[in-house]
Amino acid sequence: MARNIRRSGRRNSRRYSQKRSRRKRGNWFTRLRAWQKALVCMAGVAICLISSAAIYVAAQWNKIDTQEIRAEDLIINQEVREQQQDIDLGEGYTNIALFGVDSRDGSLGKGNRTDTIIIASLNNETKEIRLVSVYRDTLLNLSEGTYQKCNAAYSYGGPTLAINMLNMNFDLDIEDYVTVDFGAISDVIDLLGGIEITIEEEELAPFNKYINETANSAGKEAHKLEKAGTYLLDGPQATTYARIRSTAGGDFTRTERQRLVIEKVVEKLQTADFLMINDIISKVFPQISTSFTMQDILYYAQAYSEYKLVENTGFPENYTTDTVSGLGSIVIPQDLTDNVAWLHEFLFGTAEYTPSSTVSSISETILATATYTGPSETDYDDSPDNDDNSYYDASESYVGSGYSDSQDEPYYDSGSVSDSTQDGSSALDTSEADGDYAGSGAEVDSSTQSGGEQ
Repeated sequence: MARNIRRSGRRNSRRYSQKRSRRKRGNWFTRLRAWQKALVCMAGVAICLISSAAIYVAAQWNKIDTQEIRAEDLIINQEVREQQQDIDLGEGYTNIALFGVDSRDGSLGKGNRTDTIIIASLNNETKEIRLVSVYRDTLLNLSEGTYQKCNAAYSYGGPTLAINMLNMNFDLDIEDYVTVDFGAISDVIDLLGGIEITIEEEELAPFNKYINETANSAGKEAHKLEKAGTYLLDGPQATTYARIRSTAGGDFTRTERQRLVIEKVVEKLQTADFLMINDIISKVFPQISTSFTMQDILYYAQAYSEYKLVENTGFPENYTTDTVSGLGSIVIPQDLTDNVAWLHEFLFGTAEYTPSSTVSSISETILATATYTGPSETDYDDSPDNDDNSYYDASESYVGSGYSDSQDEPYYDSGSVSDSTQDGSSALDTSEADGDYAGSGAEVDSSTQSGGEQ
């Protein structure tokens, strides 16, 4: 019995020693070295920040106008779908359609003109982005048989028809889009503290002519400029600059300005802090329409600082211009197959690309349509005062079947043009139908100019 007591005492003593040893050693964190503890703490902070960002974005997500683009509604040319040997879009590219609409009432869907049509192609491996502006007056197949200016597609059928127009005419596989009101661009630029832009002498007069209405539409103060030079432009100023097309080159140089503004905005976004990004999300999300899901946005956002805008250009590369009966002032690709081959080389580095039979057929119809319609007595005129929007008029005879949506009422009222133009935008000044506003506010003293001349 005494032996059993001694054995029991030894076991209890060992257990007590083990407990003391465990208490002395502590848990796994206390056993780490100082530098290891620091790393663990930093990782914990990072996880908390990422989680907070995800929660914040999720909370703001319901402000975005999200529109699902169903796979069965997309048109992708058969040869592109089948990925035949002569069709190569390159591996690892994500192609997105970017639309800028001239909306005065906050609507972002069908019935709005797309003053900006941009194809953004992201190389998922290198994070390089190339931008291609499609000239809004380019004569193309709207994807349902109607041959019109390409910016009519969004007005007729919203983002789905506009995406299909790009896919069919250019042998692309775009599935997603982002649409913004120009007011959103103005807000982003203001939140970023402005962007530096050089205003040329020929741009000064139209800039000051349109700045008041641009600012009024955005609910902001207008700041005119006294002379040409380099300025830190605020939101309304930069937006006005991006929409000028009454200088030499018309819409062609306007698209260059638009791409320059995008470059400047991206540069500043990549250096923005977390609080600024939050402010932008809260302010701008309600002014965006997109087919991306929240998961998509978070996926791309995690590497936003790595993206690089490497090249940009306009489409078509080779073209002629004319003003033709029934179509107005148009840009005619010469010919579409050559331009599409050039486009694929620019976007994907695909040398000697052979366009699909669909593109070849469209190319022939474009040339036949322009020839059959015949030129009017005047040449192509891209000035704002001669912006021919007759192709929106339901009384016109269109080439092709025309787009119709039996589930929706027409987006314009042919008997009430005084209330709205036939393209769906408010009729502020019919002589400036392209959206370059004619404001009438008093000139602001140079001391109040945003940023001042550099």
